[in-house]
Formats: sequence, structure tokens, C-alpha cells
Amino acid sequence: MGSDWHGIFPYLVSPIDEATGAVREGVLRALVEHLIARGVHGLTPLGSTGEFAYLTFAQKRELVRIVVEAARGRVPVVAGVAAFASRDAVDQARAFVELGADGVVAVLQRMFPLDEAGAEAYFRAVAEAVPCPVVVYTNPGLIGGDVTPAMVERLSAVPNIEYVKDASGETGRILSILNRCGDRIKVFSASAHVPLLVFELGGVGWMAGPACILPAECVRLYDLARSGRQVEALALQRRLWRVNEVFQRYSLAACIKAALTLQGFDVGGPIAPQRPLPPAAHEETAAALRWIGEEPGAR
Repeated sequence: MGSDWHGIFPYLVSPIDEATGAVREGVLRALVEHLIARGVHGLTPLGSTGEFAYLTFAQKRELVRIVVEAARGRVPVVAGVAAFASRDAVDQARAFVELGADGVVAVLQRMFPLDEAGAEAYFRAVAEAVPCPVVVYTNPGLIGGDVTPAMVERLSAVPNIEYVKDASGETGRILSILNRCGDRIKVFSASAHVPLLVFELGGVGWMAGPACILPAECVRLYDLARSGRQVEALALQRRLWRVNEVFQRYSLAACIKAALTLQGFDVGGPIAPQRPLPPAAHEETAAALRWIGEEPGAR
């Protein structure tokens, strides 16, 4: 297919009304507009930051519909597809593409042990069900199991499996994928401590929850890396890490939602049964945002 996705793709939150379960459409549209105005290169609803595990199929469809309509073709919308069963994943992928999504990020959820052949069959089923590019997402620390470089190499034979989003944080894995797959697979960073390294190794972008709250800064990191201004890029990545230190202590999605609320987006709290953040987490999030917004050397 030869798509050319690159740059910063924020993983969008899912603003859900706690009382009714309805999507808060107005705030989601406003967030999409805000992110595009700040230069992001794509949008990804229904990632881990979007709390996909806590959403109904109807809510997922509505979230994708709204994001696609709000984006209006200005940037690609790559929707998350996550399921335990291959049939469920296929149904999601087809539904999201029918709504106008430009591609899907495929996540395999696991409960019982699954061998490599079974896992690969899941990703092949998703790819064969849709005509668009597919991103294979691996995050063994979050969802269990793995998609190893050898598996990615075999999956790269599927024409529309064009990308992998690697959340292992291991740069050696990324090199192995690039060496094994050549130009058949492009790599997006996921881990917040290594995007600059991933760019230097040949990665094409960063799919990130923090880009929801710091879109301009994340875009600048990418631009600095692409223009060879590595000293400035490294200084910026170090500053951005401050907010991720907070996220490591609390729930990522809840922290992103709290930060967006501080920025004027009434996205609501984490989806039940997740619990609201304690007051200390709100204070730490606000302090981290203020610190990142200060001029370097102010402290």
C-alpha cells in the first residue's frame, strides 16, 4: 500500500458521561480541533489512553465516528482495535473503516495461553478484513504476551501490515525489527522515554498519550529530531519526561484526563470501575505541566 504515516499521533482520551454512558461529543470535537491546530500528524482513538478495555462496542463506534468527522480528512485517523477473539477484532476493524478510519492499530488481548501461530493468525485476520494499513501493537508489560521481532517479520509478509508500534522500550528490539523487515515495516515509538532514540534509529513517529496534553511540544521534538538538532531535542525530551514521572505513579488515562481538565477540556474522570485520582495526583500533574511550560533554566 505504501502509506506515509509519520510524526506525532496522540492517543485520544474517551470522554464519557458518567451518568448516561454517552460520549461527550462537544469536548471530543474541541480536543480534535485543538490537537490539529497544534500540528499533530494523526489521531488515534481507542488506545490504552482511550481506556478501550472499559468501553462498549457502541461507545467505540461513536468515538471513532466523532473523531473522523471532526478531523475532516486533515490528518489520518487510525483507530484502535482490541479484542480477545479474532471475530470480535474483525468486526471492530470493519466497523471503524466503514465509519471512515484511515487505518487500525491492532491489539491482541489475552486470557489463556496462546502460541505464536495463534497470535499471528489474529493479526492476519484483522489485516485481511480491511483494505487499509494496519499497525501491530505490542506491549507485553500491559496486556501480556508479546509480538516478537520474528513474529513481526513473518507478519510483514501481509501487504497491508505496514507498521508496528513497539511499547517495550527496548531499542535493540527496534533495531532487530528494522533489520529483519527492511522497508516492509515502519516503526512508531510508544514509550515516552525513548522517542528521540527511536527517531534516530529510523522510526517514523511517536504514538503517545502525553501528546494529548503537550501536542506542540511533542511535535517540536519530532521536528527537532528530523532537522538534526539533537542537543535541543534531547533537552526537550528530558523536560517532557517530568509529566511521565507522574503518570508512572498513577493511572495514565486518569492523569491525561486530569491534565486536560486543567487545560479547560471537560473530559470527565476515568471510566468505572477505575477510581478518580486522589487530590495529590491532580496537584502533581498541575505542577509538572507548569514546570514544562517554564523557560529552560528557570529552576
